[in-house]
Amino acid sequence: ADIPVIPDLEEVQEEDLAMQVAAPPSVQVNRVLTYRDLDKDLMKYAAFQTVDGEVDLKLLTKVLAPEHELREDDVSWDWNHLFTEVSSELVTEWDLGQSERED
Repeated sequence: ADIPVIPDLEEVQEEDLAMQVAAPPSVQVNRVLTYRDLDKDLMKYAAFQTVDGEVDLKLLTKVLAPEHELREDDVSWDWNHLFTEVSSELVTEWDLGQSERED
């Protein structure tokens, strides 16, 4: 009874699962909260004002910047324009540094 048995090739081929496709998992999608909802929850629930029951976040939450101050307009970048602008600023700084050394 303790002797290992080598399976037949036919048995192994029947058990080959490599060609079977698993069904995709079903995931429940929840609504993504907006910044406004998060801000309201942050101020409403005391649980968000401490971390691990020890670190007090009240001071941090008082000085967080509001959403309208953080929003920026989307600006498309043109590589040539950006490169020229940065190069120009670097050359200007280098020229100022050279003139200060000469003085």
